[in-house]
Amino acid sequence: MTMTDKKKLLSKIALFFSAVVLLVAVFPKEGRFKYEFSKGKPWLHEDLYAPFDFAIIKYEEELKVEQEAILQTLKPYFKTDSAIYSKQKVQLDITFEKRWRERFGKENAFPVQKDKTFKSVVQVFDSLYRAGIVQANPSIEGRSPGYEIFILENNIAREVPLKKVFTLQQASDFILRNASNFDIGDRDFAVALLTDHITHNLFFDEKITNAEKDAAIGRISPFHGMVQQGELIIPRGALISDAQFRILTSLKTNYETQLGTSKAFYAITAGQAILTSISILVLALFLFIYRKDIFANNKKIFLILLLIFMMVLTASIVIRLNVSYFYLIPVCLVPVIIRVFYDTRLALFVHLITIFNTGFIVPNSFQFVFIQLMAGVVAIMSIVRLERRSQFFYTAFFVLCTYLTIYIGLNLIQEGSLRGVEMDQVYRMAGNAALLLFAYPIIYLIERIFGYITDVTLIELGNGNNKVLRELAQKAPGTFQHSLQVANLAEEASYAIGANSLLVRVGALYHDIGKMEAPLYFIENQITGINPHDNLSYEESAEIIIRHVTYGMALARKHKLPPEISDFIVTHHGTRKVEYFYIKRKQENPDNSVDESAFTYPGPIPYSKETALVMMADSVEAASRSLVNHDEKTIDEMVEKIISRQLEFEQFSNANLTLQDISRAKEIFKKKLATIYHIRVSYPAERAI
Repeated sequence: MTMTDKKKLLSKIALFFSAVVLLVAVFPKEGRFKYEFSKGKPWLHEDLYAPFDFAIIKYEEELKVEQEAILQTLKPYFKTDSAIYSKQKVQLDITFEKRWRERFGKENAFPVQKDKTFKSVVQVFDSLYRAGIVQANPSIEGRSPGYEIFILENNIAREVPLKKVFTLQQASDFILRNASNFDIGDRDFAVALLTDHITHNLFFDEKITNAEKDAAIGRISPFHGMVQQGELIIPRGALISDAQFRILTSLKTNYETQLGTSKAFYAITAGQAILTSISILVLALFLFIYRKDIFANNKKIFLILLLIFMMVLTASIVIRLNVSYFYLIPVCLVPVIIRVFYDTRLALFVHLITIFNTGFIVPNSFQFVFIQLMAGVVAIMSIVRLERRSQFFYTAFFVLCTYLTIYIGLNLIQEGSLRGVEMDQVYRMAGNAALLLFAYPIIYLIERIFGYITDVTLIELGNGNNKVLRELAQKAPGTFQHSLQVANLAEEASYAIGANSLLVRVGALYHDIGKMEAPLYFIENQITGINPHDNLSYEESAEIIIRHVTYGMALARKHKLPPEISDFIVTHHGTRKVEYFYIKRKQENPDNSVDESAFTYPGPIPYSKETALVMMADSVEAASRSLVNHDEKTIDEMVEKIISRQLEFEQFSNANLTLQDISRAKEIFKKKLATIYHIRVSYPAERAI
C-alpha cells in the first residue's frame, strides 16, 4: 500500500470514527427500559415483579382535568384602594359647595335644606364605597351574582359574593334607585353630583391570584398510589390493561431515571458507543462492497454521515424539549435527499441506519422504527425519478397518508377502537409531512456547497431554451445539430449498459460549446464551401481545433455549469490527436520529425461510463458524415474501426467500462446510424414481399 493509499484510508477511518463520536455525544445519557410493551397486547416476557418501590404516575390528561377543575373553583383576589375613597370624598365636598353656590347664588342659601341634602349624598356615597366598586376583569365576566371573590383590605382577605359589590353601571343604577331619598327639587342635583364622583376602588390583584393558582396546582398529587417492591405487576401472556399499562409506564419512567445517575453514565455511554459503532461499520461495509465509487470519495461519505448526524441531532433536541413532539421530526428527509443524489438502494440503507440510531433515543422504539421505515420506503418510491419540483408535494402527501394509516392501525390494535387517536399527534404528522417540502431548498444548497447535480438541474440544463444552447444553435447551427445526434446516440447506448441516461444526454448537448469561438473552422458549420483552414499551417489549424476544448471550459465556468457537465467538455477527445492535420503534416514532411504535442488534445481521458459513451458517440457521428456510402457494412466497419482505435490508445482505461459494455454500445451505434441514414434491412428471399 502506497503512502497516498494509507492517507486516504486514514481519512476515511477518521470520518467514520468522528461520526460515531458525534452521534454518541448527542445521545441522551439516560438508560433505557429493557421491555417493549403496548396497551391491549399480551405481555410476552417473564412474570414481572416490581424491582423497587415506585409511585404510579398520573397521565398528563388526568393532571390537566384536575388542574382545570381547581382553576374553576379558584377565587380571584381584588385589592381595596382606600386612598381613592378619601380623594373622592374631598372632591365631593368641594364640588357640592361650588354647585350649591352656583345653583342659589350664594354659599349659605337654605342652610337646613343644604345640610339635609349633603347628608343624604354622603350616605349614598359611603354605601357605594363601603361595598366597593369593582374594576372589570375577565376573571369575573359572565359569573353569577353568587360567585365569590376575595377582597383584600389591610392584608386581610374576606370572601364576598359579586352581588355585594358594584360595577360602575350597577353603582349608577344604585344612585338612581336612591334618588327618592332626596327632596324632589334636589334629586337631579344629587344624582349628577354622585355620578361624577364614583370610580373603581377594587382592583384585580394578578400577583396574589397567580400565586394562589400556582399553590393550588402544586398541591395536586402527580401520583395515583404506590407499588411495593416484589409486588406482581403482570404475569406472562396477560393482556396489558389500561391499569397495568399505567403501572408499566410508571415503572419505565422510574427505572430510566435511576439509570440516569452518574454511576451509570459511563456504562450507558459505552453501550451507545458499541451500538453506534456497529451501525456505522455496517454502513462502511455496505459502501465498500456495493458502492465503491462512493466509498472512494470522501466528500460523498461526508455528506451521507452529515445527513445521518443532523437528523439524530434534531431528534435528540426535540426529545429533550418535549418528547411528545417526536413525530414532528422529518426523518424521511434523509432518504429523499440520498435518493435524489444517489440511488434507491443506498437511500433505503441510509434510512435504516438513521432510524435505528434515532430509535435508541425515542420512546416506543419499535413503533417509531416501523412507522418511519414504511414512510421512508414510500418516500423513496415516490421519487424514483425526480423530474419535477411538484413531486415533493406528492411525496409529502403519500408520507402523510402512510403515517395516518399506520397510526390508526396501531391504535386499533392497542385500544380496540379509535379512542386513542389524538388530534395533536395527527397535526404533528401533518407538520412532519409539510417539513419534507424543505427537501428542495436543502438539495439546492447541497448542489451548491458540494458541487453535486440532480435530475431536476439536468432537465433544466437540457432545455433547448437554455441560454448556452440557444447561443450554440445561433452561432454554430451545424455543431448544435451534431450535438443533438451525439446526444441521441449516447443516450440510447446508456440504457443498454446501465449508465445515467439523463446525464449522458445533457453532457452530449454541451460537449462542443467551445466551437462557438470560431464556428467556421469546423466542417459541420461550413455551408459556403469556403474552408478557412486552407490559409493556415497544419499546426495553426490543430491549435484552433484543440482550443475548442479550453474555450468550452471557459464558457462552462462563465455560465457556472456543474462539474459533471464540464467533464464532458474536457474529456470528449481524451488525449487523442487531431488526426486529419497530424497525418497531413506527416505525409507532406515525411523526413522531418513532427511535434506530436502540437496535435494532441490535453485530456484527461474519460473517467466514467457517461463521458466514455459521449467520446464514442461524438467520434462515430462525426465520422459517419464523411462516409460516401451509408450502407450497413460501411457503418459497421466505421464504428468498429473508430472504437477499436480509441481502445488502442487506452482512452477507456479509467471509465469503469467492461468489454461487454463497449460491445453493446457499438451495436447500438450501428443500429441508430443505420436508422438515421435510412438503411433498409435485408430480409431472406423467401420472406420478401
